[in-house]
Amino acid sequence: MDGIRETFAGMPWWVKWVAIPLLVLFVFGGVITSILGALISFVFKLLLFVALVGGLVFVVKKFTGSGSKSSSGGW
Repeated sequence: MDGIRETFAGMPWWVKWVAIPLLVLFVFGGVITSILGALISFVFKLLLFVALVGGLVFVVKKFTGSGSKSSSGGW
């Protein structure tokens, strides 16, 4: 571990902060974008599901909750 640290200590700042991150993006860019795409897709589907369930609950309560106040549902 000290050998790697010494190697990076002798490098200029632009190698550590510009060139190496660009190489990481070039090599692993497809993996990173696919993971981010899957994560964004999952979050979108989760929010869509929550909105649809909320809308369904709202519609059901609007049409059934106002007419029957003494329901035996237990809620």
